[in-house]
Amino acid sequence: MLPEPSVSVLGPDPTHRRCVLNGNAFQQDAIQSFNGWQYACFYSHLSAEGAREPLYIHLSRRKLPGGKWETLVFDDYPQTTDDGHNTVQLGICPGDGTIHLSYDHHCDIVRYRHSHPGIAQTPSSFPWSPSLFTPHLNRLPGLSALQDPLFSYITYPRFVQLGDDLLFSWRTGKAGLGDDHVAVYAPSAGYTVVGTNLQGVENNPYIHGLDQRRGRLHATWVYRGFVRYPGWDDPRDTQHKQQAGPNSGENNHDICYAYSDDGARTWRNGSGALIADLAGGQAVRPDSDGVVAFEIPKGSGLSNQEAQAVDGDGGVHVLNRDAVGGEQRWKHYYRSPEGTWTQHALPHVQGVKGGKRGSLAVSKDDDLYLILPDHKAPTLTILKASKATKYSEYELVWREDGFPPTEPLVDTTRLEYDNVLSVFTRADNGADMDSRAEVDVVVLDFKL
Repeated sequence: MLPEPSVSVLGPDPTHRRCVLNGNAFQQDAIQSFNGWQYACFYSHLSAEGAREPLYIHLSRRKLPGGKWETLVFDDYPQTTDDGHNTVQLGICPGDGTIHLSYDHHCDIVRYRHSHPGIAQTPSSFPWSPSLFTPHLNRLPGLSALQDPLFSYITYPRFVQLGDDLLFSWRTGKAGLGDDHVAVYAPSAGYTVVGTNLQGVENNPYIHGLDQRRGRLHATWVYRGFVRYPGWDDPRDTQHKQQAGPNSGENNHDICYAYSDDGARTWRNGSGALIADLAGGQAVRPDSDGVVAFEIPKGSGLSNQEAQAVDGDGGVHVLNRDAVGGEQRWKHYYRSPEGTWTQHALPHVQGVKGGKRGSLAVSKDDDLYLILPDHKAPTLTILKASKATKYSEYELVWREDGFPPTEPLVDTTRLEYDNVLSVFTRADNGADMDSRAEVDVVVLDFKL
C-alpha cells in the first residue's frame, strides 16, 4: 500500500457552478514541475469572502519538495461561462523558461498569456506577481493576423515540451466534426504553425494525450462520428456545445495510435510506415493505413480523452472503458515497445458508461499507477501495475473517501524528478456536504 499522502490546499473550488472546471481529463497540464519548482493553475474567486462570480485564473508555485504555495491571480480576465470545457492549461518552455497559459475555450477565439523569459529557469529571482506575465492575448506570440482564422474557433488546447521548444495543440470545429492542429514555440522566435496533424472526416478525433519520450511523440485517440441536426451548418449554431445530444459520447469508436519522431511534422503508424507529412498538407485521417489499434464500435461506452502515458521503454498505456464482451469495464490498453497491443479489464473499480475519467502515471521505476475516481461516491482509488508483471496485474494500493467526483490530474514531470506522485484534484474540506458543499482544490503528494 502507498503511504498516506501529504495534502496541500491551492484554494476554494467554485462548487456553485453546474460544471466542474478544476479537474478534467483533457487538461494537459494543470500541474507541472520544472527545475525543482512545481506550478498549478485553477479557477477560483478573487477572495474566499468575496462574491462567488466571476471566477479568475489562479497560478500557484512552490519550491520542491515541500515549499509553501505562492499564488497570483490574473484579475484582468473574468471567467463567466459555466461550461466544463473552459478549463485552464499551463506549459513551460525549457529553452527560455517562459510559462504559458491557455484558457476558457469551447469553440472560441484563442485566449492566451505567457510570462517573460527566464521566470521558470530562476524562479527565486522573481517575486511571484501577475506583472511577470503579458496581458490577456488573442493571438499566439510570433504569429500574425494571417493565422487568426485558424485560432478563431478552438477547444482543448494542450502543451507538450519538445526538447527546448513547446508544442501547442488545439481542436477546431465542433463535437463530431473537427480537426486537431499543432504549432511549435521556439525561444526568441515565437510560434510557427506546423499544420493539421489529425483530420476528421464526418467525425473528429479526441486525443487521450500527447507525450514525448526519447524524442518520440506518441498520440492515441478515439473518433466521434457526426450526426447532422437542424442548423448544424449555421455559423451561429451553439447546439453542439450541449453536454449531450446527437453528437455525444455514444458515437465514440475505435482506439487509434500514431507517432512522430520529428516534433509532429511527420507521422507514422504503429508499423513505422509514413502516413502524414504536414509540410505537404497531409494529415492523419480515419482511413490512414494502420492507425486503428482496437476496433470498438459506437455505443460501447468508449470515453473520449481519458488518459495516456508512456513508460521509459517506449511502451504506450491508454486508460478507457468499453462494453465489448458484454460488461462495461474500465480497461488498460497497452502497446509494448515491440509494438504488440494487449488489453486488460481493471479489478477493484467500476468503469461505468459516462463516468468520471481517470489518469495514468509512470514512476521513476517504470511502474504504472492508475488514479481512478468513482462515478458517484466521493472516493478516489489508486491501482498499481508493475513493470515486472508486464503491466498485466493490478494491485489496489490506496483508496480513500472525501474526494467529490473529479477527474484527477498528475504531475508527470515531478515523477521523473523525485518520484513523488502529485495528484491535482478536489477534496471536501469538512463542511456539511448536504448543504452548500465546501470543496477545495488540492494536491496530494505520494512518496512512491
